Formats: sequence, C-alpha cells, structure tokens
Amino acid sequence: MTEQQRPADAAADGPGETTSATSGTAQETPAVSEHTVEAAVRAQLSKALGGKRGMVEAAIPTLVFTLTYMVGQELRLALGLGIGAAVLLGGVRLVQRSSLQFVANSLFGIAIAAVFALRSGDAEDAFLPGIIYNAGYAVVLALTVLIRWPAVGLLIGSVTGDPTGWRKNPAVVKLSSRLTWLLVLPCVIRVAVQFPLWAAESSGTADVFGLLGFSKIALGWPLQVAALAVMVWLLTRGRTPMGPGGTLAPQSDAGHSSRA
Repeated sequence: MTEQQRPADAAADGPGETTSATSGTAQETPAVSEHTVEAAVRAQLSKALGGKRGMVEAAIPTLVFTLTYMVGQELRLALGLGIGAAVLLGGVRLVQRSSLQFVANSLFGIAIAAVFALRSGDAEDAFLPGIIYNAGYAVVLALTVLIRWPAVGLLIGSVTGDPTGWRKNPAVVKLSSRLTWLLVLPCVIRVAVQFPLWAAESSGTADVFGLLGFSKIALGWPLQVAALAVMVWLLTRGRTPMGPGGTLAPQSDAGHSSRA
C-alpha cells in the first residue's frame, strides 16, 4: 500500500466510524429532526391529487358522457363514448409510460356508472354510485374522528412507519382530526347538491340532467383542491416535529427540544 493510499483509506474509515458513533448517540438521546408532521402530510396529499393532469383525466369521461347524452339522448352511446374517452386517456399514459392510477380510477368510476344506468335505463342513475360513495365515505371519515382514530392520522402512520405512534402526541391527534373533517366536508357538499338534483330528475319533477352532470365535475377535483388549499393553510401554520427516521416526537420531547 502506498503512502497516498493510506490517508485515503483512513479518510474512508473515518466518516464510517463517526457515523456509527453519531448513530449510537442519536439512539441514546433522540433529537427532533427538521422535518415536521405537516410537511409529511403535505407531500402525501400532493401525491394523492395527481396534479392538474390527474384532475383533467378525472373530469373528461364524465364531461363526454353528459354532453353526449344531452345532445343525442342516447344512453348507450353516451356511456360508450365516456368509457372510450377514459380508455383513450389510458392509452396515452401507456405510450408515455406514466402512471395509470388516475385514469384507472376514472375508468372504474364510469364503468360502475354504466352498470347502474344500463340496469335501470335511466341516464341520471349514472350519477347515483358517486352520491352513494360520497355519503358512505363521509360517514366513515366522521366515525374515525369521533372514535379518536382520525383517517389522516393513519396516513401519518404510514409515512412514519409507526401505525400508532402518532397517537402519543395530542397535538398530532388534534391536527389529524381537523384535517379529516376537511376531507368530510367536500363529500357532504356533493351529496347535499347532487342528491336533490338526482331525485328531481329521477322523479320527473324537473329536467336537471345537465346541472347534475356539471355539478359532478365542478364538485369533483375543483372542490377537492379547495379543501386541499385549506388543509395546506392549516399545515403551514403548524410545526409538529418528527423524530429521527421519521418517527413522531412525543409532545414532551418536542417541548424539551424547542427549549434546548
């Protein structure tokens, strides 16, 4: 071994030893990292929405179905074109080798809508699965808050790798409950607007099919983005710390670290 190699080897060994020592120290006295629960949740919410393209892909099949039926009053044609639009969007994704997640969600939704509409023969029933889904989703999310296991807290647990550790910090539980209520709100609004429209169209008391279709689009991603904006506002106000490796710092530890 040459003289030049020895310092290089020593330098290579040095950081490893230092890292081990540092790691051991960190295990003995956990320190809160610069990351926060708010930052972790913001990242997960951003991924879930899929950006502008995901919003457009969710709206196009419903828009095609609604406009086609309003113009031609042909249920099978309208459903076929709606499904075809979703398949076309999926084909573009495949060519570009990008994620099919949001297109798949859209295709699944229009397919379920087709089953309901074709079974009854009424075009407005294509919107019934969405109304039922939002009502059920709102109930489930509300229950998670009421039993003090808010759904957003479970999301935090998936981020940190500790499914229940977040419950040790009352501040995190409170934050998660607020965010979960913000997820409930869009679902409640959709049901409150769309169910009366569906009932009016279904009973023949009013011709509101167009309003029903456009309300589904307007109260879809646009409303979700509005709820997200409020969630981000709440998240940017908070600084709930996370410990090393993404673990949640208990409230007492967080306070100690802040004082230090």
